Amino acid sequence: MSEFSSTVVANPELQASSNVAFEFVRTLAGELSGGHVDLPSFPEIAVRVRRVLSDPKSSIHQVVRVVGSEPALAARLLRIANSAALNRSGRAVTDLRTAINRIGYNLVRSASMSFAMSQIRKSNKLVGLEHYLNELWHRSTLVAAFAYVLARTCSRVNPDEAMLTGMMHGIGKLYILTRAIDHPELFLSNTLLDDIVKEWHASIGKAILENWDFPEATAEAIGEQEDLGREDTGPADLRDVVAIAILMASHSPDYANLDVALNGLPASARLGLDEVKTRMVMQESAAEVAALSHALGT
Repeated sequence: MSEFSSTVVANPELQASSNVAFEFVRTLAGELSGGHVDLPSFPEIAVRVRRVLSDPKSSIHQVVRVVGSEPALAARLLRIANSAALNRSGRAVTDLRTAINRIGYNLVRSASMSFAMSQIRKSNKLVGLEHYLNELWHRSTLVAAFAYVLARTCSRVNPDEAMLTGMMHGIGKLYILTRAIDHPELFLSNTLLDDIVKEWHASIGKAILENWDFPEATAEAIGEQEDLGREDTGPADLRDVVAIAILMASHSPDYANLDVALNGLPASARLGLDEVKTRMVMQESAAEVAALSHALGT
C-alpha cells in the first residue's frame, strides 16, 4: 500500500468532514494501491514515451521512432531544441535525433507531459473542467521553466531534472480532475473539489510517480512541494528548487509579493535568494523563462 493510501485509511477526520470527499479519495487510494495507474484521456503517445524512456535497454533509435510517430510532439521537441534557452550556439537542428541528443531524455519527458496535458484539456470526456485543465497546463509549464532557471543559476541540481519535476508537479491535480468527472456529487459544492485538490494532490502526485518508476528524488520533490518550512543543513536540492519555482510562478511578475512570500523560508536561504538575488534572478531570467514556457507549449 502506498503512503497516500495508508494516510487515507488512517484519517478519520477526512471521513467525518465529508462522506462525499472521503469516498472519492478512498476510491483514488484504492486505484493507486492497485499498482496500475493511468489517466483518463491520457494520449497513448505519452504512455509510449514514458515506457521507452524508462527502459534502460532502449536505444536512441527506438526513442526517435516512438516520438516521431506523433508529428505534433516531434515538432514541439524541435522547437525546444532550437529555443533561445537551449540553443546557445545558434545552430538550428532540423532532425529529431539531433534534437533529442541536444535536449536529453528528461526534456523529452517534460515535452511529452506538456503535450499530453494540452491534449487532455481538449477531451470531450472532460467537458466542464476546461478552466481547471487550462490553468494547470499553463502553470505547469511556467513552474517547469522557473525550476530550470533556478537549478541552473542558484544550485547544483541538474536543470533538466528540475524542469521535468516542475512539469510534473501538478500530476496529482490532473489525476484528481480526470477522475472527478465521473463523480458529479463533487460539483454540488463550490469548494469541495478545490478542497480535495488542495489537500491531496501532492501525496497523490508522489504515489503516481512512484508507480511510474520515476526517480525517488523526483517523487519526493512532488510529495513535499508545499513543505516550505523544511529545515535542512545540507545544500539546496530538488525539493527546494521545485517549491520555490512554484512560488515564483504564483507571484510572477509581482516582485514585492514574491519577496514577502520568500522571506524567511529555509528553502530560499539554501538557494541564496535574498531580496536582491531574487530580483536579479527574476529579471535576468525573464526572457529565458518566456522562451522555455513557449517552447513547452504555452
